Order: sequence, then structure tokens, then C-alpha cells
Amino acid sequence: MIASRPVPVTESVPAPLPGRAAGRDEEDLATGFVAGDEACLAVVHERWSALVHCVARRSLGDAREAEDVTQQVFIAAWRGRAGYSPGRGTLAGWLIGITRRKVADALSARSRRAALVDAVGAALAVRTPESPSLDGVLDQVLVEHELARLPPPQRKVLRLAFYDDLTQPQIAVVTGWPLGTVKSHARRGLLRLRHAFEHDADTGAAHQP
Repeated sequence: MIASRPVPVTESVPAPLPGRAAGRDEEDLATGFVAGDEACLAVVHERWSALVHCVARRSLGDAREAEDVTQQVFIAAWRGRAGYSPGRGTLAGWLIGITRRKVADALSARSRRAALVDAVGAALAVRTPESPSLDGVLDQVLVEHELARLPPPQRKVLRLAFYDDLTQPQIAVVTGWPLGTVKSHARRGLLRLRHAFEHDADTGAAHQP
């Protein structure tokens, strides 16, 4: 098994530059942040990353997922900084708003994964009388057939997950792809599989007498 470690957001945020931003009040800091001052980004992260992480962890109940969300929040805030207006509220409040959206995305992703499992179970239930030798929970023939129809990157990621039991960070190490790319391929591949399984289940039900 390949050891993995979540990459903290601090590794992608520049370190504070002494004297340039660390001593600014919030209003001045927000102005510099919106203007694209990376020193201000570093101080913003230093001041509020713990708060963002706390909110995410409380909502998700998972430290690793909360770390992921924290990184996404600051990346999204930096990329979308032009959309922040100091007159509409505090910078901290704006960051918490982004955090709630990212938490909602994470919870939605959980629901999609659960729906995929349910869809696979439904498909297997339809095939149980015809498939005496099922390998565990997933029907290997069904899954392989649907995987073969996916674009190559999605197929590669899901095969590593299904058959080699690798986590997404481990898949990133094996493939050399960024973790975000792996997650994107996994999400799109899972959605395609879910739709395929649901279609098969609906078709089977339609042919019942």
C-alpha cells in the first residue's frame, strides 16, 4: 500500500512577508487581497485557515475531508477575489460563505457515491438469478463492461480504485497526475457508471412481466 498524506493548504500559499502585510488591519488587508497582493493572501490564510478548517470539520465530521475543503476555500477565494466587496461584509464572513458552499459540494459528492453504491446494488439484484458466481459486492463482468466505455483517464482511475483498492491520493502518486485531476476523473467516471447502472436497472424492470 502506498503511504499517503493530505497536503496542507499552507504548502500552496506563500509565506507572509514581514512588514508588508502582517501588521495591516482587516480593511487594508482586504484591499490588498483583492488587488492581488500575495503577501496579503498569506496573512489571510494565516489568520483564518483554522476557522475555515473548524467549520468544515464540524460539518463533515472528517479531518481529512476538512483539510481538502480548507485548501479549496483559499484557492477559490484567491481566484475569485475580484468578486469580494469589503463594503458588503468582512473578509472572514466571505471566507465562511465559500466554506459553506465547499462543504455542500463535499456532502453532495458523498450522496453521489452513496447513490452509485445503491445503483450497483440494484443492478446486481436484477442479475442475481442469472449470475450464480458474483465476486463480492460488484459484478466484475458488469463493471468491466461499463468501465470499457469510459474515456481512458476515467477508466484508469476507477480501475485503480475498484481493483487495486487505492485511495485518490495513492492514485495520484501512481499516475503522476495532480490530486485534483484524479478527483475530477473519478467524479465524472462514477457519474457515468451511475447513469449506466440506473439505465440497466430501469430497462430490466421494464421487461418484467
